[in-house]
Parts: sequence; structure tokens; C-alpha cells
Amino acid sequence: MLTLYPEIHPNAQHRLAVDPPHELYIEESGSPDGIPVLVVHGGPGGGCEDYHRRFFDAERFRIILMDQRGAGRSTPLAELEGNSTDKLVEDMETVRQFLGIDRWLLFGGSWGSTLSLVYAQTHPERVMGLVLRGIFLCRPRDIHWFYQEGASRVFPDYWEDFEAQIPEAERDHMVSAYYRRLTSTNELEQIQAAKAWSIWEGRCATLNPNPRVVEHFAHPHVAIALARIECHYFMNNAFLEPDQIVRDAHKLADIPGIIVHGRYDMVCPLDNALALSNAWPEADLRIIRDAGHSASEPAIVDALIRGVEEVVAKSEKPVG
Repeated sequence: MLTLYPEIHPNAQHRLAVDPPHELYIEESGSPDGIPVLVVHGGPGGGCEDYHRRFFDAERFRIILMDQRGAGRSTPLAELEGNSTDKLVEDMETVRQFLGIDRWLLFGGSWGSTLSLVYAQTHPERVMGLVLRGIFLCRPRDIHWFYQEGASRVFPDYWEDFEAQIPEAERDHMVSAYYRRLTSTNELEQIQAAKAWSIWEGRCATLNPNPRVVEHFAHPHVAIALARIECHYFMNNAFLEPDQIVRDAHKLADIPGIIVHGRYDMVCPLDNALALSNAWPEADLRIIRDAGHSASEPAIVDALIRGVEEVVAKSEKPVG
């Protein structure tokens, strides 16, 4: 089983102003002349983590990490103004041009798969391949599954803690109830709601309990951005048209792709990946039998590293 490559550090860091008040954090590591790959992080609002660099051979890849608006080291933290899917797609194009890249590989999981797919459907000529994990189509039923009823029946003990933040009279629409608290002027109420929201996701993200994952999600810096931005997007149907990603899957026909999805993914259930695979038959679907949602699970790591190599090999084949 393949494991992560050795730790590496950035060889370049940038701050790029986009629409006010947003400023993006971008970093590069690996080979400056290597195959460009953009890590598209989850959430929305999750931010990049150092281990994301380690899915790639640093001698062969130009590894680019970008924190999306309001997330990670981008500023202002947890900012909702001007934060929408179309703006994030615009930012990706701005970063590509800023770095002087013609075409790049996209590597995204969860919301990162969503955003990668929307970008690729908007700019297919700029994408040499897609390696996607934990597909999230952002359909109303996908949001309902995790934040209203579905995952709550698999993890009823964790759900009790998530639900406890909300009075019983408001529990018929948990996303709206949380949104009111996450946008409150009361900072204590905001952070309490954010931690409960984020910890719920962290607890459900792995097949086997992983305290390190939960600890990361519970960190106040991570929690406030993740919870506020996710809730903002989910209140707005992720700024997507109904079934937009599957509807537009034909635009991906010439892009090689690998879809990696844990069979026991409770955050983004497997039917997301199957719907995408049926609409995009050119991509290879890999169902990982002993994994949940997290990119850090060993079998997911193995499948993603193999997927990167396979997609690169396909993208380098001559057409015809």
C-alpha cells in the first residue's frame, strides 16, 4: 500500500488580492518546472493542510496549494461577502494566470471535488486531468442527509451533541438554525455553534474514530471558517443550479479522471460518486471498501497516489 511522500516545505509563498476585501494565500512546493497540480481543498472553508503536499512526488510535480476565500491563511478569515462558487472559479483562473500555468492537474476532495468539477466544466481547456475524492454534488438531498436526517441515524450519539446547540422548536431546519447563530453578533454564540458544526463533521469523517482529525476540526481557527462558510453555501444551494454538475458532465468527456470514494463515506454518501460516474463514463470510479470520507485514511491515500500517476499517464498520451 502506498503512503504519503516525505514532508516538504514551500519554496514560494504568495498573497494575491482579488475582490475586496479578499486576499488569497498561495504556496508552491516541489519542482518549479514540474507537472503543475492544484490542491483544491474541502469545506467550503476548510483550508489546505501541510500533508496535502505529500500526495505528489516533489521531484516531478509543481505542487500548488491555495486557500479559498475566507479559509486557512487567506484573509479576512471566515468572510462571507463576495464568497460564492463562481467567485472561487474566477479565483482559480486568476491564480493560474498569476503563476503562468497553461494547463494543470486538479486534485480535490469533498467540496474540493465540487469546485474542481465546476471549474473543469467552465474551463475544460485548462485541465489536464482530475483526481477526485469523496464526491459532493451539493444537491439538496446531499445537504439534507448530513445536516437534517440520514447521518444522524448512523451517528445518533454525535448527532445529539450537534443538535444540542439548537432549541427544539428550530430543529426542523438545522442549517437555517445554525446560520442564525454563525452570523450572530454574539462572538461567543458564533464560536460555540462553529465548534459544534465542525466537530460533527470531523467525528463522521473517518471509518474508524480518529482523535487527530476531530482535534483539527475543533480548532477555533478551522471551525469558525469551516462552519460559517459551509453554512453560507448550503443556505444558497452552493450557488449551483439544480443537478448542475451531473447535467454538465458531458463537458468533461476529454478530460482523464479518477474518482476515489469510500464505501462507508457518511459525509458524502457513495451515491454522489455513482451519479457522477454514470454521467462521466470516461472517468474510472474506485470504490474503497475499507474507508469513509477523509483523505487521510490509508486506503484512500493509496488510491489517490495511484490515481495521480494514472491520470498523468493518460493525459500524456497523444490523441488519435
